[in-house]
Amino acid sequence: METGEEFGPWLARQLKLAGKTQAELAKELGLTRAAVSAWIAGRSTPRPTVMTDIANALGTDVGTVHTRTTDTQAGLPVTWYHRPGYPDGGRDLGNAAAFAFDADVQVLARETCQNSLDERLTENGRPVRVRYTLHELTGEHLEAFREAILWNELFPHYSAVSELAGTQKVGRVVDAGVRDMYEKGRLILLRVDDYNASGLTGDDYEDGKFAAVVRRQLESLKSGTAAGGSYGLGKATLWATSALGLVLINSTLSVPHEGRTERRMIGRLELPWREVDGLTCAGPAWLGRPDPNSPRGEVTRSWWAEEETVARLHLSRESDEPGTSFLIVGAHDVASLEEEDSYDQDMKPRAEEGPEDARDISRMHARLVEALGRDFWAAMIGGGGRLPLLEVSVRALRNGEVVVPEKKVDPSVEQPSRTRALRAHYEGTTVERLTEAGQVASRNVPLKMPLAGGARGTLGTHQAVLLVTEAAGDKDTPKNRVHSLRGNRMTVRKAPVSNLPIGTNPFQAVLLIGEAAGESAPFAKEAEEFLRAAEPPEHDRWGQTEELTLRWSPSAYRRIQNLTTEINSAVRELVARPKRGRGEGGEALRKALTVKSRPKAKVPSGPVVPELDTLEATIGDQGEWLITAEVKIPRGDEIVPMVPIAQLDVRSGGRPRLDWAELVAVEGCEVQDGTLRFPPGTRRAKFRGATDASSHPVRTTLTRLVVELRAGKGA
Repeated sequence: METGEEFGPWLARQLKLAGKTQAELAKELGLTRAAVSAWIAGRSTPRPTVMTDIANALGTDVGTVHTRTTDTQAGLPVTWYHRPGYPDGGRDLGNAAAFAFDADVQVLARETCQNSLDERLTENGRPVRVRYTLHELTGEHLEAFREAILWNELFPHYSAVSELAGTQKVGRVVDAGVRDMYEKGRLILLRVDDYNASGLTGDDYEDGKFAAVVRRQLESLKSGTAAGGSYGLGKATLWATSALGLVLINSTLSVPHEGRTERRMIGRLELPWREVDGLTCAGPAWLGRPDPNSPRGEVTRSWWAEEETVARLHLSRESDEPGTSFLIVGAHDVASLEEEDSYDQDMKPRAEEGPEDARDISRMHARLVEALGRDFWAAMIGGGGRLPLLEVSVRALRNGEVVVPEKKVDPSVEQPSRTRALRAHYEGTTVERLTEAGQVASRNVPLKMPLAGGARGTLGTHQAVLLVTEAAGDKDTPKNRVHSLRGNRMTVRKAPVSNLPIGTNPFQAVLLIGEAAGESAPFAKEAEEFLRAAEPPEHDRWGQTEELTLRWSPSAYRRIQNLTTEINSAVRELVARPKRGRGEGGEALRKALTVKSRPKAKVPSGPVVPELDTLEATIGDQGEWLITAEVKIPRGDEIVPMVPIAQLDVRSGGRPRLDWAELVAVEGCEVQDGTLRFPPGTRRAKFRGATDASSHPVRTTLTRLVVELRAGKGA
């Protein structure tokens, strides 16, 4: 049974909810006002017989008064509160934080799973369990859910937003979400549950995790130094993934609030400015119980819901273990359609697959599994006395019936080579150099920590751990890459290794840095703090950031560039094949053997298109991008000329194109009027380039570079 709230605070809140004074309750009970005041102050408690009279006065049952694990139902009903429009006439046409991310379930998986890892309860040593549930509602199930979220109260607001859809981006998304629900008679719910996590603790309004997630923007209250998040933006992916801008929340707390822990409920709606029935609304709205302490009792706060209410909202949790459930209403995965645009022409045509659908729960299920296995494989691995930090699964339902069975993400399936490497490190079975199949080589790589505050010099050297093993069993995973991760073991950076020796066997590499290298490693905490500051909101790379500049120096990012150089050098050394002497390997035996050679493969007769294989980029002294690129070329008797294109990566819209100040052939090609031309029979080529800094629309240190090869003249 839950721990009930103290009688005094509970009774005081029930009186406010019921709109009664202490004197009015005393009169109904036939007692003095002083007696009621003593109860509320905690100086005394009522006799059992009086408890029955209190229950009657509050319109509830005596059990509720005795246990005090929920509010009475005599008070103000659960409803929606819409923030009033600003008195100065200002308008917010959407939550800017949501534009930091795409409407992409893979981005959602990365951000929400990272947050769950950061909030894991560490005292018991158990992993945090995260479950993703896709649930499609139709027919009577959809109608019942709409009734539970008070859809009739919300519909006028959605209608007002739809009227502005032609001129407003968020309005167009919301309008499309509402139309899809009505025209196709369906609604997609995407639920994220975590267990063995802290839950949304703290007051509704004061500093705490609840207020940081539900009430505020750009506030991050993470529990440890190894946390992945730091911007307070990750929670915005929940609302960005909802075409209706609606998320419902049910939290079980690790620390009691108001004397209880289970079924703390709240809903938040993110819509643009709108006008409904002559009243303007600023944007967000909250589903909750009216707070009697707010002006005119209009503002809603979280409430302690009954199990029946939680079930109607599809937010029932499987146990009383602490953690939070987020329900994304109207989930869609627009980014999945971009993959269809690059569909392989050798595969069957799109028309045979059916229409594109950003709300296909089977496709969303597959993309969630892929993203979780790619970004969190290391957190799911244990060994050598270390326990996994994370367990995660994905399932899909339709009206409560299983569509895709629950799939537990298995790192040994999603990332077999890297899983083998990390387990070997934990179990102490690594080697200094790869000599046999299945081995894992280990090497320390230095990160020289700068002094804070812009001071010159080095604080000390942190030794990261580099693991390299052959790429065996990795089906669709890109080879010859390094996955870098910090203390929470989420993959931060995925980078190819350049300038590999010809004939290098495919490999996979892992870099453990910060507390991932071991909490006892020198300067582990300092490295965590430094690298965390070097991550953008997406937490997918390390480089120049404003925080890094302010806390360390404008040149601090060069320490990361030096680290990258050390990593690539160490990998090349570990994967290089040792040269053999003429007398090695049984020369006499080889001469005695007759080996039947395979017939030569037929060279394609048509033109072949070169592909960009590896790319290294740094920022020059004049703010230009300096690149060195390698190109691989299929076998063929005619090679298509290619034009290198430099662009800036952006989150939305077209990519700004940069001009080349210099484009130089290094080997296997020649440059003519900005076009790369390749002699017949060439299999690999290399070129260098420098962009024109005057063509950059923003400071180079704040950008990401994209380089493409496009078919040139005469193709």
